[in-house]
Amino acid sequence: MRMLWVIAGAAVLSAQDFSKIQIEKVAGNYQYTEGPAWSREGFLLFSDVPTGRIIKLAANEPPAVFRPSSGGAHGSAFDAQGRLVTCEATARRVTRTTKAGKVEVLAERFEGKRLNSPNDVAIRKDGNLYFTDPAFGSQATARELDFYGVYHVSPKGELALVAKTSGRPNGVAISPKGDRLYVTDSDQRLIRLWDLDRAGKATNERVFVSGIEGPPNGIKTDEKGGVWVAAKALLVYGEDGKLTAKLDMPESPANLAFGDQDAQALYLTAQKSVYRIRLDIKGNVVQ
Repeated sequence: MRMLWVIAGAAVLSAQDFSKIQIEKVAGNYQYTEGPAWSREGFLLFSDVPTGRIIKLAANEPPAVFRPSSGGAHGSAFDAQGRLVTCEATARRVTRTTKAGKVEVLAERFEGKRLNSPNDVAIRKDGNLYFTDPAFGSQATARELDFYGVYHVSPKGELALVAKTSGRPNGVAISPKGDRLYVTDSDQRLIRLWDLDRAGKATNERVFVSGIEGPPNGIKTDEKGGVWVAAKALLVYGEDGKLTAKLDMPESPANLAFGDQDAQALYLTAQKSVYRIRLDIKGNVVQ
């Protein structure tokens, strides 16, 4: 694997020194990588969007096709039971795959109309699930809903609208305490923030960060509440919305996920490749 040493200035996180880190390219030669998701069984899944495939990446093994036809999978995440939840952008639905391989539809329509194009998903430890529903490119012409949405699916499977957004929502993440919901807006180049209650209801919408350089895409949080964003570069914000680190990547990142068995690795899908960075801080992972 190709190794790259990158200097990221003097920015330092509470538990992660970004003055000098190692970036490892772990997969390449794909068309457009997205939707990384780490399984506690010890492997990473990611989407190669134009080909419609989900790829499995395990240590000391060559990349393998996990699902040859994924309904246009973009963002994915594993829940606390190890089930894979996937936003199928082309199929316009959100699905969950059981451990036995059965595919269950969690969301497909809102008020009788088909969803636009589900893009990314985040799952709280108690099973409350949130996903974004923008419409990019040709998907915009096939819309039945006249808005872009952020949605909540309760543990009982009840679908509710969190918000209608004027810009297209993209990545979604939950704080380690489960009391905050973050959503990136690729059009307005900002991150929105909601408070979450114990039942999973989102309130008090506000702007967390604005003026992001490059359209923000995927977003995740670490165990201390830091907010990690894939944009023109990898950006890290504190809970107060202040930028604490910026890292230029060999390719512009699209999405990211914490992984490895200790949750101290960051995997980034970036254009034609997948990269891995070992960290001193743990990610906020459901499992």
